[in-house]
Amino acid sequence: MPRIEKEDLSKLAEYPFVVVSWVDDAGYPMSVATEFRADTSTGTVVLEAPAGEAAAIPTDRAVNVLGSHIRPTPGQGYDERRYLQLWGTAGPVADGSVVFMPSSAWGWDESEIPFFEYSERSVPQSRRYLAALSEEKGRTIRPRLSLGWLFLRTTRLPFLSATFVPVLLGLAVAARSGSFDVWLALATLIGGAFAHLAINVTNDIFDTLSGADEANVNPTQFSGGSRVLIYDLVTLRQLVALAIGLFGGAAAIGLWLVWATGSATLLWIGLAGIAVGIAYTAPPLKLVYRGLGEIAVAIGFGPIMVLGAYVVQTGTLSWEAALVSVPVAILVALILYVNEIPDRVGDAAAGKRTLPVRLPQDVVTGVYLAGAVVAFAAVLGGVIGGLVPVWTLLALLAAPLAWRVYGGIRQFYEQPYALMAYMGINVNLHLYVGGLLLIGYLVAIAVDLLT
Repeated sequence: MPRIEKEDLSKLAEYPFVVVSWVDDAGYPMSVATEFRADTSTGTVVLEAPAGEAAAIPTDRAVNVLGSHIRPTPGQGYDERRYLQLWGTAGPVADGSVVFMPSSAWGWDESEIPFFEYSERSVPQSRRYLAALSEEKGRTIRPRLSLGWLFLRTTRLPFLSATFVPVLLGLAVAARSGSFDVWLALATLIGGAFAHLAINVTNDIFDTLSGADEANVNPTQFSGGSRVLIYDLVTLRQLVALAIGLFGGAAAIGLWLVWATGSATLLWIGLAGIAVGIAYTAPPLKLVYRGLGEIAVAIGFGPIMVLGAYVVQTGTLSWEAALVSVPVAILVALILYVNEIPDRVGDAAAGKRTLPVRLPQDVVTGVYLAGAVVAFAAVLGGVIGGLVPVWTLLALLAAPLAWRVYGGIRQFYEQPYALMAYMGINVNLHLYVGGLLLIGYLVAIAVDLLT
């Protein structure tokens, strides 16, 4: 516990009263609220005698003095949370009051450290406490989640939209060319989902082992990893077993698809996808640590998935499918790109040299806007060039979302939790563009059938 400083007493003086706590002779905790005067020149606090019949503040043992503040906000919760806790001893003063001599202090102010960051900074202390408690009780004591919630958090299941969008697009392009098998399509979706979840788990393993996740004290809903290892929700062995199981499921489905279609091209696409997924965080390549994560994600969740789904149905490659993969590839890369912004301090500390770590703020924001423009330009260019149906122009309806995200990055670049809302919009941008492209293809298929 840190030693007392003059600024601690100055902060204490901001509170209207304090709560004094101690343990009485019978071993029971006692506390009283009282007024006080902080003297920064002597480093002491004069505690007034408690009013009424409240217990007198003892002068023969250690006491705790706590000043705290919290403001309820109807319908939202609380804000302006802060507290300052002082430990020390007390001595009597002639007028019945007590002079408190603090020797150490501990506190938190939400205006200086956001609540979520404060919670993350407390994780190592919590782990030490649970380890000591486990040793004392002779059994492992750690946080727990229900199996369903634990699986959802560990695999980051909600991000499966990044798989479903390109796979469904590849299937739609194939269907428009006259090739569609529902069972092959279902197997492709499931196999792609297994591969995606396996990559998520693998990413967590290597980011934890490298220290990147532990160094990150500003995780958000969309960044910072699942943190299941950091929070001791699972063991490293369990996480490795889950990754192997998911990769095994993806490989089994992939091999069955290769057998069912007889396509060597599909085999090579599948191997490329697994290689890119593992190389993303695993040594020796560790692409995301070298600022190449966006390229790996764009390739894996763009051409590989779209072309893979297309080849499952047709057995051949297609320039149309390749072009359709470009906007979703760029936009999924921009999800990673924006999510790396609040992680950049922790990433830099762990040697994870992502693009937001390497580039200055104005360049980072400019690259986002340029990437979004190229994504929508690819859709427009594909229509003008006659490679994709005109109905895919529906995707341009989502362009205003990109502008909102760009504005959010500029405004909240240094505020991870304020940026989190725009990170969510950025995820939806990818989903909406993919969905509108898919609708465009379904309309084109319907028109082809009617004409």
